[in-house]
Amino acid sequence: MLPSIRFMRDSRLAHYSRSAVLALIVWSLLRVVLWGVVGPAQLSPQQTATAFLYGLWFDGWTLAYLVAPALILAALIPNRWRNGRPGMILRGMALWMVLSALFIGAAAEYLFWQEFSTRFNFIAVDYLIYTHEVVDNILQSYPVGSILMGISGLAAVLAFLLRERIGSARRPLSWRERLILVLTAIGLPIASYAVANVDQMNVSGNPYANELSGNGFFTLAAALRRNELDYDRFYRTIPHAEAVEILAKLAGDDAAANANAERLGPFQRRPKNIVLVSVESLSADFVGSYGDPRGLTPNLDRLAERGLKFTRMFATGTRTVRGLEALSLGTPPIPGQAIVRRPHNDHLTTVGQILARQDYATFFLYGGYGYFDNMADYFAGNDYTVVDRTDFPPESISFENAWGVADEVLFANALRVLDETVAQKKNFFAHIMTTSNHQPYTYPDGRIDRPSPGGRSGAVKYTDFAIGQFIDRASAKAWFKDTLFVIVADHCAAVAGNTKLPVAKYHIPMVFYAPDMLKPGNHTRMASQIDLPPTLLDLLGIPREKMFYGESLFTDETVTPRAFISNYQELGYYKNDVLTVLSPKRKVEAFQIDPKTFAATPIAPSPALMTEAIAYYQTASRAYRDGALRMDHHTKR
Repeated sequence: MLPSIRFMRDSRLAHYSRSAVLALIVWSLLRVVLWGVVGPAQLSPQQTATAFLYGLWFDGWTLAYLVAPALILAALIPNRWRNGRPGMILRGMALWMVLSALFIGAAAEYLFWQEFSTRFNFIAVDYLIYTHEVVDNILQSYPVGSILMGISGLAAVLAFLLRERIGSARRPLSWRERLILVLTAIGLPIASYAVANVDQMNVSGNPYANELSGNGFFTLAAALRRNELDYDRFYRTIPHAEAVEILAKLAGDDAAANANAERLGPFQRRPKNIVLVSVESLSADFVGSYGDPRGLTPNLDRLAERGLKFTRMFATGTRTVRGLEALSLGTPPIPGQAIVRRPHNDHLTTVGQILARQDYATFFLYGGYGYFDNMADYFAGNDYTVVDRTDFPPESISFENAWGVADEVLFANALRVLDETVAQKKNFFAHIMTTSNHQPYTYPDGRIDRPSPGGRSGAVKYTDFAIGQFIDRASAKAWFKDTLFVIVADHCAAVAGNTKLPVAKYHIPMVFYAPDMLKPGNHTRMASQIDLPPTLLDLLGIPREKMFYGESLFTDETVTPRAFISNYQELGYYKNDVLTVLSPKRKVEAFQIDPKTFAATPIAPSPALMTEAIAYYQTASRAYRDGALRMDHHTKR
């Protein structure tokens, strides 16, 4: 037998090729399970076959990275260590560890898919950074000990059964054979980098098929590399002067808007204070007044009936930081990370920064730890006083979980802070961020008719209870009659759908409640989260010039309504029942949207809507990059 053939059969290369087959089997079985979770009806037979074929492609090139360190280690181990009993024991332990790692990774991907219907992505990168909250959340949500013991036992049994078939040959390796191992370890990752990239996951127009085709380790590595995206480099652009001119025309008549500002829309007088409650993961289809029949939100339904309900409000993104960015800064969602998590995000033209200069007391109140997702630094750097769970009196915390205190505890402490502020004879703007509607979906017992943990629906009903209790207690305060309460979701509970940006998954509730100054009714014009900052400043009578990309919902009547939706890479512009989507590689797509069902039908992009979308996103990205969103940029003009 030729030496090279004998080496390929008997050496570590053969050992790792057999181990690689195990990995391919595990990942393929995982793909079958994820396909079942999605529902086979969501994909055509052709899409399913394509997803599985491309899945083998990505799985193979992922292995090219993973086996490289093992090949180098094999090349460095002396022969005398390989051939004895200790070597056999170490090989058995290594096989058990490899199998355990494969099963743990598969379990993690399965749980991540259940929550987000995607492979590991930007969110998984964030979870690797904020390990305290994530680990606590996992421990409180799943029987981790039992899962790990089961995985360890299964891996041990398989390692024992496969020990002879996968065990490495004990023949000594020559220096030439060791060199082949090293060169293979170097060449495989280089080849993988050269021929495989995450953009190849776009195998069809079906996002489920695209996600199924990927490999979690591969997409996680890609997310680490692409945590920020340069708009000008990856997306369709137009001359900057043209973009500025387009936005100026879209903005409408400033003089007319200022004149309309005196009418206050449906308000009978201006509020003195504002409480903005952004509710974690509250899709419109969980709320009774938006059509849900389950009775999960009796308090929000009551407030919607007595206040102003916005029927066509859309979130800008899929994460809390996107909602916070839009609700405070009023800018479209630029690609990559939200501005809340980026450097140099202080002293921007946020609501808090503007009102602080008008001598308002401005607060960001959060039931979790403010360092999570950089929230504390962002809001503190923009003149908000940050109050989180570390600032709550210990005796006030009757219940907490991995993500924060129970919402009722948060609201009770918010009332305390607001009472103290009023005692100092100051008007206030308070942004309150809830946490209870989040895994592990635990909350105090005895508050609602669903025991904890109650899943997503139970958490929604508990948060609704806490909001109702908060409003009822606030109504007894002297400052209540002068305060506008705004209740809005930060994003929807889930964003997966059969298009890249399923519009229905961005539809969120928003209610204005101020019974002493606001007439009940419905606001039926389309609205975006970025429209809230200029609207609130208009209601307070605070000059805002053109500091925001959003438009006032009551005064900018000449502006055609539109919304902005995104998922880190795809940037959507929703106007005139058409969704225009900008994607990396300068790709542009368009969909006709049914205004009632939000069903999407692919169409040719409209040149006018495409240039408007580009103008918004291009100038917003450059404005952050060049410092044009900073407060001093406006005050120096």
